[in-house]
Amino acid sequence: MKRVSTLILKIAVFIIGLPVLALCIFLVPNMANFAAKLYPDIAPIKYLVFIVMYGAAIAFYFALYQAFKLLRFIDENTAFSELAVKSLKNIKYCAITISGLYVLGLPLFHFIAKKVDPPVGLLGLIIVFASSVVAVFVTIVQRLLQEVINIKSENDLTV
Repeated sequence: MKRVSTLILKIAVFIIGLPVLALCIFLVPNMANFAAKLYPDIAPIKYLVFIVMYGAAIAFYFALYQAFKLLRFIDENTAFSELAVKSLKNIKYCAITISGLYVLGLPLFHFIAKKVDPPVGLLGLIIVFASSVVAVFVTIVQRLLQEVINIKSENDLTV
């Protein structure tokens, strides 16, 4: 049963990555070109869009890889190990990186939203909020897992 549930979660992790890949291939270049057309006097605006979006995508995919590793640790019965804590720590740093990139990119979204539609600027805030929530949640799980590992090692020493 455990292998089936982790297999389903591994498939879900893979499926979660597909829409982001499609956005990176099709939407981000169009969005960068659109921003460059909106503000032709600001030359690096196109590259700023690429930096924010692709930087966040790289961090997102690294976090998905770490989640995949965690599922593999569960399959191997090594979920309560320092490697799992390290993977959670990496996921936390990825979420903080995504949040930081979008916070730095919020003025960019504001410029684009000023000319197009204000809800576009709200999208950046939603991503910042969501990745911050993920970072806090993963931090809590990381601390709990570390406490479990500490208790387990104390019990192993007393036996």
